Amino acid sequence: MRSVSIGELCKDLNLEVIYQSNQGDIKITVNDVNRPGLQLTGFYKSFAYERVQIIGKVEWNYFETLTHQLRKQRAKELFSYPIPCVIIARDLEVYEELLEAAVKFNIPLLRTKMPTTKFVSVLISYLEDKLAPVITRHGVLVEVYGIGILMVGESGIGKSETALELIKRGHRLVADDAVEIKRVDNSTLVGSAPEVIRHFMEIRGVGILDVVQLFGVGAVRNTKAIDMVIELENWNDQKQYDRLGMDEEYNNILGVDLPKNTIPIKPGRNLAMIVEVAARNHRQKRMGFNAAETLNNRLLKQMNEDAGNE
Repeated sequence: MRSVSIGELCKDLNLEVIYQSNQGDIKITVNDVNRPGLQLTGFYKSFAYERVQIIGKVEWNYFETLTHQLRKQRAKELFSYPIPCVIIARDLEVYEELLEAAVKFNIPLLRTKMPTTKFVSVLISYLEDKLAPVITRHGVLVEVYGIGILMVGESGIGKSETALELIKRGHRLVADDAVEIKRVDNSTLVGSAPEVIRHFMEIRGVGILDVVQLFGVGAVRNTKAIDMVIELENWNDQKQYDRLGMDEEYNNILGVDLPKNTIPIKPGRNLAMIVEVAARNHRQKRMGFNAAETLNNRLLKQMNEDAGNE
C-alpha cells in the first residue's frame, strides 16, 4: 500500500507544524479528508478517523461557542482516535484545548494559511496523485497526434528505433525502456519516465541519446495519459493477424482496459508510419467513426441488394 508521510505532506504543502508527534513519521494511506464538525458535537457514528482531519472556519466558530470544560472533552474525544493528523485552515488561532489533546494523544497538529475549501481541493488532488497505484512496465511511451501510445514487445524488437523515427516526424517522447504507470482514477492511466532516465533513449549500436539536446524541448514531455497499447512482435506465418480491425483487443493494466493493436514486424514495413495511422484511427473511433464497421456495413448492404436482384 502506498503512503505519504506527515513530514512529506508538510514539506510539499508548506504546512506549519504546531505539534510534531514523537511516534515516528506517521503515514497517510487514504486519499480523502474529513471535516470533523459532527465529531465536535459529540457524534462519532461512522467517523472516518483514518482520514486527514481538517478544521475550517465553521468548525472553529462552533468550537468557540463551547465552554472551556466542554472544549477539553470534545478535543479529547476527537484526538483519542488514531487519526493521522489534524490541520487547521485559514491560519486560525489554535485553541489550547486542541493543542493539549494533540500532545496527550501524540497526534500531529498542523496549520495552513490557505482557505478551507481551496486547501481541501489541493490536499485531495495531492493525495490522489501520491497514493495512486503505480507499476513499471518495460516499453516506450510516446505522444503521437495527442494520443498517448505505449509500445511494448520483446527486447530488441525495435521499440526505441520506432520512437526515434516518430520524434524526427515531430512527435514527442515520454519514456524509453521503463515506463512508470499510475492509475489516477478508475479509467485513466498516466505514464512517465523514472527521474534518472527521463528524456534519455538507448539505441543499440549508437548508445545513449539525450533527446532534449538532440531535438529540443519540444520533442519531449514529462507525463502523458495512456490511450492505447501497440505491441510489436516478429512476423509469424502460422498466426492469423487481424486484417479488418473488427475485433477489438484490450490490454488490462492496473484494472484499466486499454485498446491494443498488435503489429507484426517484417522487413520493409514502415513502423513509424503505421503507429501514426494507428493513432489517427484511434482518434476517429473516439469521435464515433469506425472505418472497419463502415466498410462492413457497405458490404452487407451490397450483398442484400444483390440478393434482392436475383
